[in-house]
Amino acid sequence: MIRHLSILILLIFCSGLYSQEKENLKPRIIKQWSLSSDFTEEVVLPFDTVFSLFNRYRIADRYSPVNAYPGNYGLPFYQIRFFDRINHPDKYLYYYYYPVMYLSDRTIFMNTQVPFTELVWTFGGTRNMAEQTFRVRHSQNINRFLNFGLIYDIIYSLGQYSYQRSDDKNFTFYTSYTGDKYNLYFSAGINNLTSNENGGIKDKSQLEQFETRDIAVNLGGLNIAKNFLKNNSIMLVQRYTPGKKRIAPADSLVQNEKPSFRLSGTFSHIVVLETNKRTYSDNSPESGYYDTVFINKSVTFDSLYSHSLKNTLRFDFTTDETRKFRLGGGFGIRNELFKYSQIIPSSVPYKTDAAVWRRTDNILVDRLYNVLLGRLYNDIGEKFRWIVTGELYLNGNRAGDFSLNGEISKSFDLKKGKASWIINGDIASFQPSFWYEQGGSNHFKWQNNFNKEFRIDIGTNLSYPARKAEIIFNYAVIDNYTDFGYNALPSQHTGGLSVAALTVSKELSAWKFHLASDIILQQSSNPDVLDLPLVTLRSAGYFEHLFLFKSTNGRLNTQLGFDLTYHTLYHPYAYLPSTGRFYRQDQVTTGNYPFLNVFLNLKLKRTRMFFMFDHVNSGLTGYNYFLIPSYPMNIRMFRYGVAWTFYD
Repeated sequence: MIRHLSILILLIFCSGLYSQEKENLKPRIIKQWSLSSDFTEEVVLPFDTVFSLFNRYRIADRYSPVNAYPGNYGLPFYQIRFFDRINHPDKYLYYYYYPVMYLSDRTIFMNTQVPFTELVWTFGGTRNMAEQTFRVRHSQNINRFLNFGLIYDIIYSLGQYSYQRSDDKNFTFYTSYTGDKYNLYFSAGINNLTSNENGGIKDKSQLEQFETRDIAVNLGGLNIAKNFLKNNSIMLVQRYTPGKKRIAPADSLVQNEKPSFRLSGTFSHIVVLETNKRTYSDNSPESGYYDTVFINKSVTFDSLYSHSLKNTLRFDFTTDETRKFRLGGGFGIRNELFKYSQIIPSSVPYKTDAAVWRRTDNILVDRLYNVLLGRLYNDIGEKFRWIVTGELYLNGNRAGDFSLNGEISKSFDLKKGKASWIINGDIASFQPSFWYEQGGSNHFKWQNNFNKEFRIDIGTNLSYPARKAEIIFNYAVIDNYTDFGYNALPSQHTGGLSVAALTVSKELSAWKFHLASDIILQQSSNPDVLDLPLVTLRSAGYFEHLFLFKSTNGRLNTQLGFDLTYHTLYHPYAYLPSTGRFYRQDQVTTGNYPFLNVFLNLKLKRTRMFFMFDHVNSGLTGYNYFLIPSYPMNIRMFRYGVAWTFYD
């Protein structure tokens, strides 16, 4: 601990010396954006080097405010807010890692006048139980059109409980060319995620008696159980707009003439390639954790593999962008090729001198789909827009699958700044993932013929950034809701299910005191099928002060406060290492337990730091600190982190 504090003190000192140098006041233009879900538009994103609440360093918490995971960061997790959960059939193998991975639909592009580099490092706990995260992000332009960048992200956590190490290494490279007629976007991602599995603790009462590493777990040293997920993805988007770019005439008389009607079109070619492989290994299948052994009693090595290639051709058009009334749309076709592979147990025994095994069948499945795509939108001025997008599957077992998405957005200029109001609605019918149909492993096997899941979503979002306020309401009606049921096998509820959620985010301030809160209210019509906590709260209260050093012209911004996470009682999903899935259970409730952190955030020039006691109330407010049954959260630990940003 002393060694780590000494390092941080040295960093603060070095940053202090840097702050004595004259600040470069020349403005630096940095733009970043992602692509819309159909890859046809750039969606501008705010440039984020936010100091406020820098102690919330976890990438997963930026995707959704509160997540449930098996105690150690870097292990699989799901979102407590239902409408943030990932349920797309093509993302089945990485549902529970999606927010920390670098994938084609999550690529963020940049355009910057100067090279941009950001380094973020955090450390928590003692050396033999430490959690470390490290992220390096770099982007620079070759010229005003061409940019490239990369991100390398590491989550490495030994865990406080035995055999629960996580080791996630994720990397992406991206480049973009944004010319007048031709645009190109390219990204390549490599995601390697390793989770050591301990199956949870055996006896909750041991939390009061032993150190965390001495608490007995279900999958111990004989098992060396481990899940490994490898994902590779490549995306290439090319867009070409023929014709000459319109230049406003210099003559004032010509400028006053009513412009003629103009229509421009863009041809796009989009290729997305992705491979996924998941393996589970256990050196002692008969240790007692699993009831059945279907293949091999000596060792478990289960694997799933998928490969997909999506190739899209489309044409999009728009009326003159200089006009107040702008109408646009597009259509296209996408070809999808999927390959699935897995080893499942057969009913034929295979005898050896050592044991009786069952033979395995290597299942190889190819599936080809053709999908029609459509899009229509209308911009009226700069403050009103509506857009409708849709897709329809034409063949294969997904024939008839469709999605239709609509959104209306309106912005307002208010006294304190701009506010926005969005109304959205989605109607979708889709076949559940291939892996719900047939699956097998050393401990589980299933064969299903599920119906299509039908879902209607409506929602609205009212945001007022200047007041740091946002209200989100979502409502969904779902038929044939599909997940993993009480027996830890795929399950489909053939009746109807409705879910409602209200999220309120607001920061209150009085003088130098601040209270920033996210409150989530949720209700499911059938808790036996889908149980949700009625109230979920994430709130931070802090005192903020800016120290000015006249002799050096230095500025040190500080935040001292607490961070609280809490939700009411509900039946959370349980976690099963062999399948790597969360499944329904009705034996254990979690909640009514506050997780309290105390933090100090500092900012000096472009250097941000935090010091935090995580779960400071551990052992003081009981021992029910679980988000997942049998997987207690980490007890009190000291964390710290630092971020450097360079764009000179």
